[in-house]
Amino acid sequence: MAEPPAADGRRRTADRSARYRDREPDERRDNRLKVSYTDSELTIVREAAARDNQALAAWVGDAALKVAKEKVVPVSVDARDLVAELIQSRNQASRIGNNVNQIAKALNADGTVTNAQLAATLDAIVKVVQRMDEATLQVMRERRPRS
Repeated sequence: MAEPPAADGRRRTADRSARYRDREPDERRDNRLKVSYTDSELTIVREAAARDNQALAAWVGDAALKVAKEKVVPVSVDARDLVAELIQSRNQASRIGNNVNQIAKALNADGTVTNAQLAATLDAIVKVVQRMDEATLQVMRERRPRS
C-alpha cells in the first residue's frame, strides 16, 4: 500500500533523502530551468545520476550548484592525471621532508650524516620540485579563465 501524501501534498518515500537534493525547510524551489541534451549526453548524465543514487533532475541541480559554488571544479580526464601526479609529488615531498628532519636530528645529536645521505636527499628534493613544477604549469595552461 502506498504511503499517504504528506501535509504539503507531496509523497514521502523511504529513499527520498537519497534521491532528492537537500534544501532549507522554509525555502521553495519555484524557479525552473530547461536543459537540453543529445541522446548520448543524456545517457551519460542518467548513468551518473544512477551511480550516485539520485533522481536525474536532482543530480543535475546538485552538480550545477556544486560547480557554481566552487565546491567542486570540473576536471578533464587529462587534468585528472595531472592532479594525480601533483598528489603523488606532494606525498613524495612529505616523505623527503621526513628524511630532512631525520638528517637534522642526526646532525644535532652527534653530527653523523654521510655525504651520500645528503646528496641522495637533495637529489630527491630537486626531482620532486621539478615534477611538481611541470604538473602545476600544465594545469595552469589547461585552466580556462573565468569570464
